[in-house]
Amino acid sequence: MARRRQPQDVLTKMHIQHVQDKANDSTDTGSFPVVRRRSRKRSLNANATRMRLLTSALITVMCALLAFGYMVQINTKSNYETMSEDELVSLISQTSTQVQNLEQRKSELTSQLDSLQATADKQAAAEKIAKQNEETNGILSGRLPAKGQGVVIRITRGTKTDVDASTMFTLLEELRNAGAEVIAVNSVRVITSTYISDTDSGLVCDGVVLSTPYIIKAIGDPQALANAVNIAGGVGSRLKVKFGANVTVTTENEVRITEVRETQQYQYAQTVE
Repeated sequence: MARRRQPQDVLTKMHIQHVQDKANDSTDTGSFPVVRRRSRKRSLNANATRMRLLTSALITVMCALLAFGYMVQINTKSNYETMSEDELVSLISQTSTQVQNLEQRKSELTSQLDSLQATADKQAAAEKIAKQNEETNGILSGRLPAKGQGVVIRITRGTKTDVDASTMFTLLEELRNAGAEVIAVNSVRVITSTYISDTDSGLVCDGVVLSTPYIIKAIGDPQALANAVNIAGGVGSRLKVKFGANVTVTTENEVRITEVRETQQYQYAQTVE
């Protein structure tokens, strides 16, 4: 019969086996490395510490910037307070000199501007006068048409005898003496060199034969021009009495004289510059 094991032997073997198993469990193998996990509490504490440090650093930087700005402002405001009396006097003197220089420069620029404006005004005035003179000369020389208040005179053929050149020329002179500025007889513009002569064909004005009725247009004071023709014993009365012509004088607010003369070409005369 087999011998029964003693309880003590069994306990001894179990103890030995337990020790071996514990030793095997603590042995690291190459295939399955043991990873030791950190405590969650320790990780949270590290993160909180890092955030506190970052916040402190930011607050420190902001305080430094504020302090720097405040010091700059204080130094700027206190620049004049820290200056000595001589430095302040020198600064005031320099400022006054700069102001005087600026005022002088302003005066120079103002003077130049006034000169330019005066020159422009003079030039504009000269151009205006030149244009007016050109228009006046053009009207007087007969090169330009004209309009204005004046009179229109109509003279019919004489029933007693034909109107002679002398009487017609006297009529033109009376109108000029009364202030006529522009005169035209039929289609002829009257100028300073205008002449009237008698021919077998009738009256000739500057080479143009005048047909009846004679139409004379004159620009000027209407009443003065009408009186020059209708005055008792004047040229109007002579035309009626001596030649038997019918003379009609009409005053108008606008008389248009479109008859013009070509510019005369001179062979020997030259304009003086």
